[in-house]
Amino acid sequence: MQPSAPAGPAATAALPLAVFPKDTRPLPCLLLSCLLLLLLLHLLSSPSSSSSPPPPPSPPHHVPLPVDASSAGPAPPSLAFLLTGSAGDADRLLRLLLATYHPRNLYLLLLDGAASAGDRARLARQARAGPGRANVHVVGDPGFANPRGASTLAATLHGASLLLRVGQDWDWFVHLDAGDYPLITPDDLLHVLSYIPKDLNFIQHTSYIGWRESRQIRPIVVDPGLYLSSRTDIFYATQKRELPNAYKLFTGSSSVILSRKFIEYCIIGTDNLPRTMLMYYTNMPLPHRKYFQTVLCNSPEFNRTVVNHDLHYSKWDSSSKKEPLLLTLDDVENMTQSGVAFGTRFSMDDPVLNHIDEEILHRQPEEPAPGGWCIGVGDASPCSVSGNPDVLRPGPAAMKLAKLLAQRLTYRNFYSQQCIWD
Repeated sequence: MQPSAPAGPAATAALPLAVFPKDTRPLPCLLLSCLLLLLLLHLLSSPSSSSSPPPPPSPPHHVPLPVDASSAGPAPPSLAFLLTGSAGDADRLLRLLLATYHPRNLYLLLLDGAASAGDRARLARQARAGPGRANVHVVGDPGFANPRGASTLAATLHGASLLLRVGQDWDWFVHLDAGDYPLITPDDLLHVLSYIPKDLNFIQHTSYIGWRESRQIRPIVVDPGLYLSSRTDIFYATQKRELPNAYKLFTGSSSVILSRKFIEYCIIGTDNLPRTMLMYYTNMPLPHRKYFQTVLCNSPEFNRTVVNHDLHYSKWDSSSKKEPLLLTLDDVENMTQSGVAFGTRFSMDDPVLNHIDEEILHRQPEEPAPGGWCIGVGDASPCSVSGNPDVLRPGPAAMKLAKLLAQRLTYRNFYSQQCIWD
């Protein structure tokens, strides 16, 4: 049963934190439902949402006329992608860039300090080699990012701050690792997101700590990646910390899709909560799986904007508490039926990636995934000439993602799984 709203400011101030966030900023649920219904109706009525395969490439000497974008629904959003990797990941980041590329989006590629300067320079050249790639950037002088320490969280926040600086009009921040890969086309993702409020944050989270208390919460660690110019493993202190009582801890996945407003709150906001959480998590193992969850769910301004799903498909078992299992061709059916946008984790050049390129993204080697913006002549490189980036041609996968979000944004599912204080 939801607690009743306070009668006035005095009553509001007296409420405990566990109750205060739950009624201060309700989202317009009726509006959400209407938007999703419009989305589903639009997809059902669109010829591109049928199960038939996409049309064949245009024959030579024929340039297709772009569809009138004004009749295709709401204006598409813009996404700011942070693609991160380490030594040996340059080719994987380039492939991930091409699989997620769309002219409306902004891309920042970050190879941490463990990668060679040569790999970083080669990645920068290749990433910006295609026509119209002014929206692709590469971090030139990154630090070291230890996947078990705070330096990885520092790299993520660094990337988010750079994206705020180089792009003024993006709507969501999407963080992908070199081991991630899309399961839908860029047109599919932009089309679905154009129908939902831009203040929603997609992040898997839970306040149930369980075994993590002794292994990931109470231990005190130091990450030399924050102060040494070489990769060194974290080391543990002999002391243990007490659990805080000034705020509730949350944990979850490092894969996030966060609103621009929330990223601004964390990077340049005047509220001290993000900085307090950053100081607390600096000496904790795996803080990048806890920081955003804890800030979101302890903020009265943002804890009603949380969707408890990161839109990623992953596979776990009892032996994989630290990392999800690698995905293979055996997982294709489950991945495609899940309706999510991305999968994690894939090994480098696994055959399942070729299958996704050919059967789902319809992407040719060393080419971006085609979409409504591709108006190139012939079938060799249809995206070599960019058309109207507001023209989207979603496919069947967009319907699956729309159904998933429609389920997640129902009143019962949205609020019952949102920042629950176990």
